[in-house]
Amino acid sequence: MEQKFKTDGLGLSNRDAMNEDRIKNVYRTLTLHKAPVLESLHLSFEGRTDCLDVGIWIATAFARRVRKLVLDSFYQEDQTVTLPSVLFSYNDSLEILKLKCAIDLDFPSRVCLKSLRKLYLYQVHFKDEDSVSNLLCGCPSLEDLVVHRYSNADVATFTIAAPSLQRLTIEDLCQEGGYGNGGYVINAPALKYLNINGFIDIESCLIDKALELVEAKISNVSDIANENILESLTSAKRLILHLSPLEIKVPTGKIFDQLVCLELLTHEREWWNLLSIMLDSSPKLQILKLTDFYLHDNKKNPDERKWNPPKCAPECLLFHLETFVWIGYEATRR
Repeated sequence: MEQKFKTDGLGLSNRDAMNEDRIKNVYRTLTLHKAPVLESLHLSFEGRTDCLDVGIWIATAFARRVRKLVLDSFYQEDQTVTLPSVLFSYNDSLEILKLKCAIDLDFPSRVCLKSLRKLYLYQVHFKDEDSVSNLLCGCPSLEDLVVHRYSNADVATFTIAAPSLQRLTIEDLCQEGGYGNGGYVINAPALKYLNINGFIDIESCLIDKALELVEAKISNVSDIANENILESLTSAKRLILHLSPLEIKVPTGKIFDQLVCLELLTHEREWWNLLSIMLDSSPKLQILKLTDFYLHDNKKNPDERKWNPPKCAPECLLFHLETFVWIGYEATRR
């Protein structure tokens, strides 16, 4: 087993099956660490590791008032580790928690992680929707949440209800099978930064408006049966949109009255229609950036690159626009 020591933290990893001596060595290393506060602990182990051993390691780290905990379980032969929920019933020192891969989460009652500010969930597996709720509702100080998951791998509806949350990133890695297409509900009134990627062919994505929203990035979103994504972003000051107006609901009217910076990708289908709608909807827009990452893609249909100018100039172009950038612009001679 590889061991790495720092003055303020400790990292342990084992890519081979843990025998009894190695398990004891992990525990011994934790107990011999004499600092009053363990700044960080990174445990890497296989999915077939006994959950009792993992529980003992976590309990020992909590007793040493660990501030950052990373649990990385390597996937192997459909074997996972279930974290003992009782360990999370009360903790007031943990500030950062990262859970990766072959880890099952079953929280029948609300956890209590009073000081947790940052939570990272990378392809972990929740038993049910209550487990998701009981985890997030038990983190009253949560500010950052990063979720990488398969929308149809565990719970049908992934609900994020976090009053203190300020930054949220969700990457959906959708796969065939599971619960169906799944969906998301986001209720984070204090949200300032939102990043959504890969919401394709899912049942729903319903987002409560966040009045303090500063920036949102929406990428690779299409074919959602019930969604209000763009409509929920009307308070944003900056929007980065990598999507087609044919694949998402685009509201009309001057509803983006706080928007000052807009970035669009110009390789999406009928991107110009999205641009026209956004210009009409954003009377205070100051910065406009258009980017084509696939300028030299020979397979692109040239008809999709035609630009149909509006009949009249939008208000933002007449009075407020200060900066216009077009990366990958390709002119054609007539």
